[in-house]
Amino acid sequence: MTSEPEQQTGVGVQDAFQRLWTPHRMAYIQGENKPSGPGSGDGCPFCTIPVKSDEEGLVLARGAHVYAVLNLYPYNGGHLMTVPFRHVADYSDLSFEETVELAEFTKRAMTALRVASGAHGFNIGMNQGAAAGAGIAAHLHQHVVPRWGGDTNFMPVIGHTKILPQLLAETRTMLADAWPEA
Repeated sequence: MTSEPEQQTGVGVQDAFQRLWTPHRMAYIQGENKPSGPGSGDGCPFCTIPVKSDEEGLVLARGAHVYAVLNLYPYNGGHLMTVPFRHVADYSDLSFEETVELAEFTKRAMTALRVASGAHGFNIGMNQGAAAGAGIAAHLHQHVVPRWGGDTNFMPVIGHTKILPQLLAETRTMLADAWPEA
């Protein structure tokens, strides 16, 4: 007697994965609010964030040329980005002053994350161009993702789910309070 795999009525073949529905991520997947061209007037979120209050824009700190902001779609709790105010796509097009401040803000981000959350390590980088994986290729931004020893648990591996233990507004306050001054 051969048994056929059990099928879920109306939703396909059972595959042992539990589903965690996150319809809010569809905006990211479909590119909502993604700049459509090279100019800053095309709805670039990195150009509109600085005109908002720090709390509304999730801004942690502002410099003369660069600001730090939490990622709306974080890989880990505390995932932030350092972003030049100027709408520029390529790292090689940054001015000397922008390059220096971007590097300084990255150092401050690491310090703030260590103070506020005890981060053990970091993934730091930028994806240059859509082909390299940049979600918003038109406006350069550098990711600073905190990591902890043992931060891989069963949820991403077995449950295919990422756990973020804190609301972004709370994370913003915690990191802004820990942000070191020059």
